[in-house]
Amino acid sequence: MTTVLRYAAFTTDPAGGNKAGVVLDATGLTDQRMLAIAAELGYSETAFLTPDPARGERAYRVRYFAPTLEVPFCGHATIAAAVAVADASGPGELLFETGAGTVPVAVTAGPDGVLRATLTSVEPHVLEISEADQAEALALLGWTAAELDPQLPTRIAYAGARHLVLAARTRERLADLAYDFDGLAAFMTKRDLITLQLVWRESATVFHVRDPFPVGGVVEDPATGAAAAAFGAYLRELGGTGPAAELTLHQGADLGSPGLLDVELRAGDPRVRVSGAAVRLPD
Repeated sequence: MTTVLRYAAFTTDPAGGNKAGVVLDATGLTDQRMLAIAAELGYSETAFLTPDPARGERAYRVRYFAPTLEVPFCGHATIAAAVAVADASGPGELLFETGAGTVPVAVTAGPDGVLRATLTSVEPHVLEISEADQAEALALLGWTAAELDPQLPTRIAYAGARHLVLAARTRERLADLAYDFDGLAAFMTKRDLITLQLVWRESATVFHVRDPFPVGGVVEDPATGAAAAAFGAYLRELGGTGPAAELTLHQGADLGSPGLLDVELRAGDPRVRVSGAAVRLPD
């Protein structure tokens, strides 16, 4: 029988953050079985780990399944899985081999005993999109071009998965989210997008974000580590940060499940680091 652990990532409160399933040893599970487990659990993603001793004592091959499909990389399930490993065998350095590439993860324990994980993304990139694609995305969201922040242009950002970044001019626009689920899913599938990273800038280093995830069968992802990494790369590409920066992303408050994502950019390293706590949920 497969043991499925349940965690909330990017929070210390089981009622907050983003829920993820974690299977610590998925050896022998078929693709169909992993998808069925993810669908039954109903979380945005479930992480399936297979020990990879050839790469190290704490190395794992990791696959991520949403209720309707496999995704190459998932940040919140990575944080949850790393903390689950640490709960079982102690904090330290881990190596996750994902569909997007190799992702190192470090888990530390705070003075209060709370475990916190930091993932280092694969090398990111940022792409422009056409005006027609932006107009179609806005129409599916029910937004207008006048409601966008002109200083944060629309881009596709990648740090393990592709996300369309759209910046709202006001917090009110971000808070009012009602979109064409099937239409947006079709739009995203055609462009190989995992989520839309909808953002509002509170300050130069503090942002509020929301992530529609219809391609995964989920209306909205409460806390999205992969999109946070992509967003860090996006800001750096636009010159919105210096060579090094620390960003704070608030996500999930509009869903009643607040989470906190810390994003770090380091000078001389194109990769992005995303950190957060995680807590196991009651069985």
